[in-house]
Amino acid sequence: MLIGVPKEIKNHEYRVGLVPGSVRELVHNGHQVVVETNAGNGIGFYDADYEAAGATIAATAAEIFASADMIVKVKEPQESEYTQLRQGQLLFTYLHLAPDAPQTHGLVKSGCVAVAYETVTDARGGLPLLRPMSEVAGRMSVHVGASCLHKAQNGSGVLLGGVPGVAPGKVVIIGGGVSGTHAARMAMGLEADVTVLDRSLPRIDELNTLYGNRLNAIYSTVESIEKYVSDADLVIGAVLVPGASAPKLVTRELIGKMRPGSVLVDIAIDQGGCFETSHATTHQDPTYEVDGIIHYCVANMPGAVARTSTIALNNATLPFTLALANKGYKKALGDNPHLLEGLNVAFGKITCAPVAEAHGLEYVPARQALGL
Repeated sequence: MLIGVPKEIKNHEYRVGLVPGSVRELVHNGHQVVVETNAGNGIGFYDADYEAAGATIAATAAEIFASADMIVKVKEPQESEYTQLRQGQLLFTYLHLAPDAPQTHGLVKSGCVAVAYETVTDARGGLPLLRPMSEVAGRMSVHVGASCLHKAQNGSGVLLGGVPGVAPGKVVIIGGGVSGTHAARMAMGLEADVTVLDRSLPRIDELNTLYGNRLNAIYSTVESIEKYVSDADLVIGAVLVPGASAPKLVTRELIGKMRPGSVLVDIAIDQGGCFETSHATTHQDPTYEVDGIIHYCVANMPGAVARTSTIALNNATLPFTLALANKGYKKALGDNPHLLEGLNVAFGKITCAPVAEAHGLEYVPARQALGL
């Protein structure tokens, strides 16, 4: 199989679909890999490194889209990319289609076979290809939130860890999954006052067992969200409904009750965001204010630490990339029900129920769309 890796084109996105080590594995398995020139330069993976691993270098992304059997990326294709996809071409990347109608319709029109990292599952019900970026985003959320609280950033001037004689800042994390747990670990490490809100009693019990009285784990209701968010210095939105748009759990009215200079960090922004006032921002212009509350809603947060993120992502995606290349997508998806869950679009059909529901489109089961 000919596997293509175009350079990412989102604002300040330096991650790359394959690292040289992954290229070497694919070449070792008998495949050809073509990488757009300078695709990994921003994180220290140079054309010479890819050539040493067995790849060829293409001058433009257009060459890759025109020739490759499978496109491996990190972020969802932009308009200039999805318009180059063709019938039956395999796309393996993050998609986040539920809040993105233009991309959804573009993929449908292309006739490509699009497998989304974020909806691939595992035997334990987890999301193994979303997990590494959730870990990164969770940890980063506390870093960026603490920075936004600085007075020079129009924040309230609160130090999350406090100092002797001064109370620590209050961090509220909505969602106790992977990203929420990693955010809590970082906030506890700074000695902040940390509360996690979650609707799963077993998860609340696990958090209590892991962290004891260092962490305040609370059952999430409208009332508890109002109580803890209104008194928070930093609120981190870390909710996830796989494949679907994030629920709006914090209203504009509630945000108006927060102390001026408090900060919201929306990790869920890739799926539309979980604050009513959220809209996607970029690393170039990451924040905005609503009612005196600072919002950080960067849609590719892990891109800020792109080298760490790329290596972590490749560790997770490589086995699936190899399966798709070695077997072809039809057999690979047919053999692995967890990988099949990643199929969102195939030959003009929507094969992910939450995406179809979000856009009012017909849902076609994955096996039916592939003729399995």
